[in-house]
Amino acid sequence: MPAGGGHTGLVLMLLDTPSLYFRAFYGVPESIKAPDGSPVNAVRGLIDMIATLVRTHSPAELVATMDADWRPAFRVAAIPTYKAHRVAQGDAEEVPDALVPQIAVIEQVLDAVGIARLESPGYEADDVIGTLTHRAAGAVDIVTGDRDLFQLVDDSRPVRVLYTARGIRNLQIVDEAFVTAKYGIPGRSYADFATLRGDPSDGLPGVAGVGEKTAAALITRFGSLEALLAALDAGATDGFPAGSRNRLAAARDYLSAAPAVVAVATDAPLPATDLTLPAKPRDPEALVRLADRHGLDSPLNRLLDALGG
Repeated sequence: MPAGGGHTGLVLMLLDTPSLYFRAFYGVPESIKAPDGSPVNAVRGLIDMIATLVRTHSPAELVATMDADWRPAFRVAAIPTYKAHRVAQGDAEEVPDALVPQIAVIEQVLDAVGIARLESPGYEADDVIGTLTHRAAGAVDIVTGDRDLFQLVDDSRPVRVLYTARGIRNLQIVDEAFVTAKYGIPGRSYADFATLRGDPSDGLPGVAGVGEKTAAALITRFGSLEALLAALDAGATDGFPAGSRNRLAAARDYLSAAPAVVAVATDAPLPATDLTLPAKPRDPEALVRLADRHGLDSPLNRLLDALGG
């Protein structure tokens, strides 16, 4: 499906903002600097991404979701290794020095433009996306480079992911058919599949010896992780690929704890917010100051043209 195709009617677009600004930081040369010499590559890159998304997809509502807590306590309590390899000093996330000050500028720009920016104490941006998706009455597009959010695709609503792995101008449309074709599982079973397979990038070990093919076979055979565990606990032997039953039994404690870590929250507390895509800046004077200070005239003009169009 082409990047511009798909939904008809009003669409809520949810941006996994940390995923996007990390992509912008690594995709736009760090030599792009503000008049005072500070790096603004992530800021400029993210503004251009949003302009492209607005121009291409014309969402009625747009939310930039943020991490209030990149490593929530409830996930660490369940799986202590969760994102542990990405911890820097204290419990802070390891973020490139040149990116850290740009995050505040991104937030200021979003606020001055009038794009809704939401986070929830104790939760990740993924959880804000999960909650807003759960609440949405109509179609939802989730823009992310994070496969974890594939668990939210739902053709019946419809909810799909615009996956950024190939770039913002060449988005991969992820729906239930894509999930089935890619992983060989039912379209809404990604979270169960990911729990079995694990995800080293998030510090989730998965079940030792169970790779993608075995995980897919198990989820397809039993229909869900819950049904698989019920069969395991009941002593069933049918339907388990060779050797996998013992591996699953050995990982039973992990399989009890992991679903609460892998599943995005759908009940994160969020303030009442107008999600409507702005046609003009909320605070034009603040936007001018930000443009002057950080050298953002060109990307902001492109964004404002897209919003006005």
